[in-house]
Amino acid sequence: MAFEQEEWIPLTGLGKKVAAGEIPSLDTVLESGRPIKEPQIVDYFLPDLEDEVLDINMVQRMTDSGRRVKFRCAVVVGNSNGYIGFGQAKDAQVGNAIKKAIANAKINIIKVKRGCGSWECACGEGHSIPVRATGKAGSVKVTLVPAPQGIGLVTGDIGKKVLHLAGIRDVWTYSSGNTRTTINYAKATYDALKQANLVRMGGSQ
Repeated sequence: MAFEQEEWIPLTGLGKKVAAGEIPSLDTVLESGRPIKEPQIVDYFLPDLEDEVLDINMVQRMTDSGRRVKFRCAVVVGNSNGYIGFGQAKDAQVGNAIKKAIANAKINIIKVKRGCGSWECACGEGHSIPVRATGKAGSVKVTLVPAPQGIGLVTGDIGKKVLHLAGIRDVWTYSSGNTRTTINYAKATYDALKQANLVRMGGSQ
C-alpha cells in the first residue's frame, strides 16, 4: 500500500520523535516497551507492509431505535520478513471496518523471532521458529513446532496467511478447540508467535 507520510501530523511523543528521525528503527520502538498509538509509526519504518483481510462478518444488534447492523473485520499485516500484527474492528461500513482493523493490526505489530529449532535440520537459518510455542484465543489453542527446510507451512489456510506474512517458511502446527472460528484461529497463531518471543535463546533471529 502507498502511504502519504507528508500528511502525518504526529500526536504522541513517540510519534514526534519518529517523525523527527530521533528513533533509528522499529526494533528500538518495540524494545522500549512504549505502546504504539499511531499506525503511521509502523508505516514510517515498514513501507512495504502488506495487509490481508481474514474475515468479515455482519453483526446485528437490536436497540430501542430498531436493528443496527455493523461489520466486524479481522485483518493481519506483515512484511513477510519478521513483522506481524493482528487487528479487529467494527463499523457500519465495510470499508471503514477494514481501515480500522488495519490500523489496529499495525499498533499491535510484533517482531517475530525466527530461527531453526528443528533437530532434523539445525541449519541455523531463520526459516522457521527457534522453539515450540503455543498460543490461545477463545477455545482455540495453536501450537507451532520448528520444522526442517522444505516442509512448508503445515497448517490451514488462515494459519498459512498469518505465518507467511510473518516470514515463517517452515513449521508444523497442532491445534485444538473450535478451529473453524477464523478470528480465533488467526489470533491464536499470532499469539503463538508472540509467545515464542518470550523465550531467550542464543543465535535466534
